[in-house]
Amino acid sequence: MSAVDESALGRFGRRARHGLRVVTTPALWREQVRFLRHGPSPTAVPVHDARFPPTPWRPLPTGAAAVCNICTWQGDAFLGDRHVEAQLCPACGASARDRFSFLCFIARTPPARRLRVTETSPRLDAAYRRAMQRWFRYTATDFDESSHRGTVRVDLQDVSLAPASVDVLLSAHVLEHVPDTERALAGIRRTLAPGGRLYLQVPVQNGVTAPPSTPELHEDRTPVFWRFGFDLADRLRAHGLTTTVLVTAPMADAIAGGDAAPLDGRGSGWDVPAMVAAARGIGAQSVLDRAAAERLGLWHSYQFVVFEAVVPR
Repeated sequence: MSAVDESALGRFGRRARHGLRVVTTPALWREQVRFLRHGPSPTAVPVHDARFPPTPWRPLPTGAAAVCNICTWQGDAFLGDRHVEAQLCPACGASARDRFSFLCFIARTPPARRLRVTETSPRLDAAYRRAMQRWFRYTATDFDESSHRGTVRVDLQDVSLAPASVDVLLSAHVLEHVPDTERALAGIRRTLAPGGRLYLQVPVQNGVTAPPSTPELHEDRTPVFWRFGFDLADRLRAHGLTTTVLVTAPMADAIAGGDAAPLDGRGSGWDVPAMVAAARGIGAQSVLDRAAAERLGLWHSYQFVVFEAVVPR
């Protein structure tokens, strides 16, 4: 149902739920004061955008060489190199890693209305955020606000969101910039509701987590404190989260067979043999076969890893 089709009763119920959430969530108070003083921001009104479908729960369309699972774009090819940070969608700007993280979330989360979805430092634009607001009870967060702007400012080392207030937390390429990983994971665990889900994407380029050997900055000049390995799965489990490592089929096959050679990661910056060796027995599961992954622009399987962590009910 679009905002135009919403009934008066439905609109009243939605506003009442939002008001209750604002009153009970101190982290939202500053944003509400800003709204009362200056009116809504351009990203605050969930206006329909034809690029985005009515629901995110839908099968991939057939018959196109390339397809974006976030918006409705289909075409010959994505833009840019065959790299996790490239392969940009010409319509919505989603990168390969954006599409993989979103696919893991939608493929693994049962369809539900009014899911409370929070995303840390989303890199996509206002149209994407409006679509997320149509699909879910969506909150965008950020900390330093140097490259991204969120509705709420949240420090993952001191999560200020109310306990059990989030059904799904999407966090892509943020945790490696947080000095105290254990404190961040404890805060995330506290914030997730029973049955809540974390879809955590970090650059996994080694077998075992270690700090960078030399100072490392990403493009937004944010320092990298950790280069994560597959041992992150056990650290999530230590916080009481049922954890599955989500990959595409070629990576899952390499892990099962203990053979990194078919992945051919030579010269890529990824230590693929160490990754494959460390992932044995870690609980890796394929969410896409090779053909579907390539249609989404996910060309090098070792570059795509999402940790799914679920709070027991």
